[in-house]
Amino acid sequence: MLRGKQKRYLRAHAHVMHPLFSVGKNGLTQAWLDQLTGALENRELIKINLQQSADVSVDETKAFIEDNTDIQVVQTIGRVLVLYRVATDEENQKISAVVENM
Repeated sequence: MLRGKQKRYLRAHAHVMHPLFSVGKNGLTQAWLDQLTGALENRELIKINLQQSADVSVDETKAFIEDNTDIQVVQTIGRVLVLYRVATDEENQKISAVVENM
């Protein structure tokens, strides 16, 4: 679990990012979740967005992600979620090194 100071740092980092993934009418699938995990392995922090045609709500998406993976939802703003996961490869651990020391 992230502490408030850590979440604040991650939210500030994510502010300038654009969403990389979106949830559309196909909804939430295991394949989509695998792609999400792979992207977080390289970046550690990403944004996703729920399209208007999505059949799921923000809360359902958040619950699905947190229940089926070790990804943490840092923030939700409208239909946008900010996701964080520590990379297993040390070369990709740029953000998590700072977050861990907070």
